Amino acid sequence: MLIVGTFCLPTIAAEVPLMSEDARPPTVLEYEIIKTWPHDRGAFTQGLIYRDGFLYESTGLNGRSSLRKVNLETGEVVQHESVDKEYFAEGLTDWKNQLIQITWQSKTGFTYNLKTFKRSGQFSYSGEGWGITHDSKRLIMSDGTSSLRFLDPKTFAQTGILDVTYQGKPLANLNELEFVRGRIFANVWQSNSIVVIDPANGRVTAQLDLPGLLNAEDRSIAVDVLNGIAYDTKKDRLFVTGKLWPKLFEIRLKKTDLLDKAN
Repeated sequence: MLIVGTFCLPTIAAEVPLMSEDARPPTVLEYEIIKTWPHDRGAFTQGLIYRDGFLYESTGLNGRSSLRKVNLETGEVVQHESVDKEYFAEGLTDWKNQLIQITWQSKTGFTYNLKTFKRSGQFSYSGEGWGITHDSKRLIMSDGTSSLRFLDPKTFAQTGILDVTYQGKPLANLNELEFVRGRIFANVWQSNSIVVIDPANGRVTAQLDLPGLLNAEDRSIAVDVLNGIAYDTKKDRLFVTGKLWPKLFEIRLKKTDLLDKAN
């Protein structure tokens, strides 16, 4: 996941003839930038959540991986826990009073006390770990393929799998995840797009393209790909950033009724 490349989702035509539901193009979501917040340019963002007024972030790279609690307004890291250098940290989510962090190729996940950041346990899984989120009953994990895994939040045993399709075809490189208004939002690695997945059938029902968030000055020092989605449930706010990005953006989706109708 350190490789830099170019990957584009298919261009969506303005008018599409009658076709099966599985092959139907996703709804294109428009957005506006509400606010721009500072973000640590040294953070190789792999997982991001918003809870109780703070951002919680998992950063990657061997020897630089960490768990962080971040002040949204200032970008200041107010709490920090380093991850052992043999691990390349990946996605992050919360479950009740704990934080759950997965790793890339070590087949190992960690649990932490939400307040103290003290590691409270670890668990294993097969394959790679990329992104993780949850709904009201289960954890949802990506592994870089076109499939998402459902995990029991207590035992971390795999309880199911969801094959994700884009216009009827498997969509791989699903990365950082966030559960938003009953749907799974996923960064697609090596693209500037976030896809919206129906958890009932795996179909990508909507797409959010974010190619121009960083300006030339922001990119004057090397940055990596878009990665990082956090959702403030209480205020219906969406935050996005990227690996080594100097900024975090609060965006608002326009015509959210289109999201509700995208099924």
